[in-house]
Amino acid sequence: MITFEHMRSITRRTPSRIALLIMDGVGGLPHPETGKTELEAAYKPHLNAMARDSLCGLIDPVSPGITPGSAPGHLSLFGYDPIQYSIGRGVLEALGIDLQLRTDDIAARGNFCTVDDGGIITDRRAGRLSTDRNAELCRLLDKITIDGAAISVVPVKEHRFVLLLRGQALSPELRDSDPQRAGLPPAKIESLSKQADKTAAIANEFVSQASSVLKYDPYANMVLLRGFSRHPDIPSIPDIYKLKPAAITIYPMYRGLARLVGMAALPTGEAIEDQMETLRRHYDEYDFFFLHFKDTDSRGEDGNFDAKVQAIEKLDRALESLLSLDPEVLIVTGDHSTPATMAMHSWHPVPFMLRSKWCRPDSVAEFSEPACLAGGMGRFPAIQIMPLAMAHALKLDKFGA
Repeated sequence: MITFEHMRSITRRTPSRIALLIMDGVGGLPHPETGKTELEAAYKPHLNAMARDSLCGLIDPVSPGITPGSAPGHLSLFGYDPIQYSIGRGVLEALGIDLQLRTDDIAARGNFCTVDDGGIITDRRAGRLSTDRNAELCRLLDKITIDGAAISVVPVKEHRFVLLLRGQALSPELRDSDPQRAGLPPAKIESLSKQADKTAAIANEFVSQASSVLKYDPYANMVLLRGFSRHPDIPSIPDIYKLKPAAITIYPMYRGLARLVGMAALPTGEAIEDQMETLRRHYDEYDFFFLHFKDTDSRGEDGNFDAKVQAIEKLDRALESLLSLDPEVLIVTGDHSTPATMAMHSWHPVPFMLRSKWCRPDSVAEFSEPACLAGGMGRFPAIQIMPLAMAHALKLDKFGA
């Protein structure tokens, strides 16, 4: 596999532009009644027309059989080995809301959740709590004090918040309390090393006090914590690829990830149409655009097949604006699959297509899982997407003599 050092030696700046559109969690599984996946069921004329002019395939974000989280799923799309560059969710959420992190700060991603009288999780997202209610509850939790660390609780969006721990001799080597599915109790936060024992005790005390504060709320009566992490040292996309990249995302975590790898995070509105307008306004200022569409993943996690189909159709209608800009390279794919029939991330490979003047279009006639499997790229690792994008944008010199 070509390394970042090799990529630096052959990349070059050109006026051509690359647009990478990520339909989060777009991959699905057949509905038991129709035998069609969400992509197959959706009316999506623009995605299908693009597929007919593209090189298509299926990608594995991490490795076959491995279910990726959002961070490793996206890192691999940007060309980073997600095993080598393992980045905790907490830092990404913190950067996404512009928190200033010190070197030794520990950040964790928090969810408000619902537990029953027996302490069993019935809803990991507390009914997708409103952001306003989130902010009210965070103000209550921000008053918690614990010996050994300064505590900050900062709202993110909907049910999400950031827990920031600041103090001496803290460590991010902790197990999550979030079991990642309903029907189980929150786990005790455990240290993964002796150095993390103090931090584990502080985190568990925070959860205990938070439970007491929230116990009378009908939905958000408990918290889940995951992704304990510090700010990592990671090479940047401008350094590796000589690109001037920008991200157009709505959710803070993805803005945080974009900033971490050296992208400008452009302000935008709350709808995909706003994102496309932001792209149009800034199109002449950058040569790489990362556009993130969240609804496909959210509806898949909700287990709502029809709503995920509708999200795909909404994206398809907005795609006309992007197609009219005619970037030299346009890629549409996802960071992982989120089948509505499973209501969770899954290990299934993800549809991929790349349109460029210089690609060899294959015989694929629609953007779907079965169709893309028959595409010219077959099934391949997501980490190979960035070299493909750079090559089709004529941004790579010859390798070797």
